[in-house]
Amino acid sequence: MAIQEHINHLSNQHKKIQDIIENKTCNPDWDEIRVVALKKQKLRIKDEIERLRSVVN
Repeated sequence: MAIQEHINHLSNQHKKIQDIIENKTCNPDWDEIRVVALKKQKLRIKDEIERLRSVVN
């Protein structure tokens, strides 16, 4: 069950990062470099979630 809890935690982080990206890009002065870094972080989290899901199944 610890793996599922970790997946849930990562999913929550993924959602929070998506919310941050959306908020930053709504601002006319948004920092493209920061948004790109956030998108990379979000992708790493998504990859980790998929890897953990494959272990559970």
